Amino acid sequence: MLANDSSVSPQPAASHQEVPVVDLDSYPIDRLDSPEGQSLLRRIRGELAQSGCAILRGFVREDLLSRIRQESDELAPQAHINDTQTNPYSSDGDPSLPADHPRNIFMDRSNGFVGGDLIGSETAIRRLYHDESVKDFLARVLDIDELHEYADPLGGLVINVLKPGCQHPWHYDTNEFVVSMLTKEPEGGGLFEYCPQIRSPESENYEEVGRVLQGDSTPVHTLQLRPGDLQIFYGRYSLHRVSRVEGEQDRHTVIFSYAREPGMIGRAERTRRIFGRVAPIHEQQASEGPARSDKLQD
Repeated sequence: MLANDSSVSPQPAASHQEVPVVDLDSYPIDRLDSPEGQSLLRRIRGELAQSGCAILRGFVREDLLSRIRQESDELAPQAHINDTQTNPYSSDGDPSLPADHPRNIFMDRSNGFVGGDLIGSETAIRRLYHDESVKDFLARVLDIDELHEYADPLGGLVINVLKPGCQHPWHYDTNEFVVSMLTKEPEGGGLFEYCPQIRSPESENYEEVGRVLQGDSTPVHTLQLRPGDLQIFYGRYSLHRVSRVEGEQDRHTVIFSYAREPGMIGRAERTRRIFGRVAPIHEQQASEGPARSDKLQD
C-alpha cells in the first residue's frame, strides 16, 4: 500500500478537501444546471450515444494529475502481470464449438493490474474515485439516479500496467460502463481500439465479433489518449483492446469502476485470472452465484 505523503499539500486536511479535483473552468461539474454545465452534459451524452465512448481531455487539475502519475509509478511494480492466452470473455474455450468461434480464439495477454486493495486510502487516486461531485456528474451523464462505487475490493479501483512489448487483447468489461484515465503514455503504440456496442444484453453477436478477431477493422474505432484524459466507456457491450506498447516506457491507466446497482463484484474465476488472487468476498459470491442483469459471457 502506498504510504501517506506529508508533502501532498501544504494546507490542513480540512482545507485540502475543499480544493476541487477537476479543472472547473473547462469542466463546470459544480454547476451542471448552468448554461455551461448543460452544454457539457449535452456534449458528453452525445458522444456516448454516437459511439459508446466520451473523452474529457485534461479533466483533472495539473497538480492532482502529477500526484496520480507519481502514485501509479510507485504502485506499478506491484501489478500482477498476466502473460498468458485469453479469449475475449476471459474464459475457457468450448470444444463443442468450431475452432474459429470467438470463444475458441485465444490471443496473447501480457498486461498487469494493481488491485484496489493496494491503493492507499490517502492517495490522490482514491480522492478522485470517491469525489462526490465527480460521481454526481457521471450519474447525470449516464442518466443514472444513483451511481454506486464498485464493491469489489480488487476490481473497483485498478491501475492497468502495460510494459514495453505488452498488449491487452480484445475483451469486454465486467461492468456496463467504466471510467478511466491515462496517467502515463508510452513512446509508441498503446492505442485504445474499440467496436462500439458490438453486442447487447440480448445478443453476443458472435458472427461480427468473429470477423473482428480475424482482422476485419471495419467497425473498429481508434483513440490516442493523453495523460489526464478521462474516458467514459460502455465496455460491457463494446469489444476493445490496447495495442502493443512500443519503446522503453510503460503505459499506465487508472480505472474507476462504478455501477447502477450496489454490491457489484467481479466473478471469482475472472478475478483470479486478472489479479492472480481473490478476496474472501469473491469466494462467498462463488458459492452464492454471481448477480448479473444480463446473461452475457463475462
